Parts: sequence; structure tokens; C-alpha cells
Amino acid sequence: MRHHQPWKNSEGHTMKDRIMIIGAGGHGKVVADIAKQNGYKEILFLDDDISRKTNGRYQVVGTGNDIDRYKEKYDFFVAVGDNDTREKITVKLSEMNIEQPILIHPSATVDETVKIGEGVVIMANAVINADSKIGRGCIINTSATVDHDCIIDDYVHISPGAHIAGGVQIGKKAWIGVGSTIINNVSICEKCIVGAGSVVIKDIAEYGTYVGSPIRKVIR
Repeated sequence: MRHHQPWKNSEGHTMKDRIMIIGAGGHGKVVADIAKQNGYKEILFLDDDISRKTNGRYQVVGTGNDIDRYKEKYDFFVAVGDNDTREKITVKLSEMNIEQPILIHPSATVDETVKIGEGVVIMANAVINADSKIGRGCIINTSATVDHDCIIDDYVHISPGAHIAGGVQIGKKAWIGVGSTIINNVSICEKCIVGAGSVVIKDIAEYGTYVGSPIRKVIR
């Protein structure tokens, strides 16, 4: 099922045609393209690096201190790759009664039974299958796949080309590296890092960085 408009969680919310993206790095460029394809007519950026004046074709008009100035006329979206920082800014927006849209690239396939939290971006050619749940602030990156009945907790980043089999649970703020593979029905605890190209064939119950095929822990 393909979606060409942003999803919202709150029933009756009126979509704006302008969006302010927080985070003017490379990740923000990709989010901006998805926002454009989701129908936003005006796209601007905020970034705390005051040396940044543009992000590609888009203007950087202020910092995080300027959110209140724009909140009546713009939707907001946090486009920061670091999981901790993305959580911090999302909480700040929530305290200001700002709810983020859900941005889905038109080429992504998302089953109609999937439940998605606010501030999630699903990038080009990603697939999310039946009855999975994606928490708030997650990144489902380019060509990543999440199979049926998975539970992805808040602020998880599933990197490009990673493949998550059915029934997997991934804890809050975990990072699943590029091209990694997770077999069905395993659980990964919060804040874990699974290195690029790794293969997860058993539960990960202890925080750390895991690499290899099959995985082994390398950093506490």
C-alpha cells in the first residue's frame, strides 16, 4: 500500500503545506525530498550550527530556539540521525504541543495494518509488512525491510539495506547497521548497535556493539 501524503496520528489534524525540518545535514536532505514528494509546498530548515545557511536547495532560517516563531504556520520534522538527539528534540516539540507528521517515500510499501508513531521517516523502496509496529521518531532507511509482526521501539534507526525478519523486537534507540540481517523471532535490547553487514541469529540482551556473522560483542 503506497502513500503519497504524510500520515498524522491525531484525528482531525489539518495538514499544513509548509514544513520546517530540524537538522540540516545529509539526512535532512533526504527527508526534504520525501517531504516534497508528500506534497509540502515550502520546505525550510532549522539547525543549531549557525554557519549553515542552506541545505542543498533549501534555506536554513534559524536554530532550535526559533521553533516558537514558526509553529503556527509550519509542520515540524526532526531530521537528525543521532538517536539520543532525535529523542531530545522530539520531546521538546511534544512539550510545545507540536506533533510531527509521518513521512513515507512514494516508492515504499507499507501494509495498511502497520502502526506508526509520529516523526517516523520511511525512505525509498523500504518495505514494512503486516501487523508491525514502528515507534515514534524511527528511521526506516533506504531499501530496508521490516517483516510481519515486528515491534520497533522509539527512536530506532534501521539503516539502508538492513533486513528484519518476522516477529523481531528491537528496543528503544537501537541502531541496526547497513546491510545487516536479523532472523525471525529474536529480541534486541535498547541502545544496541548492530554493525554493518552483521547477522543476528540469537537474542541480544546486553547493551553494546555487535558485529560479524554471526554476531559477537566487541564493545561494552
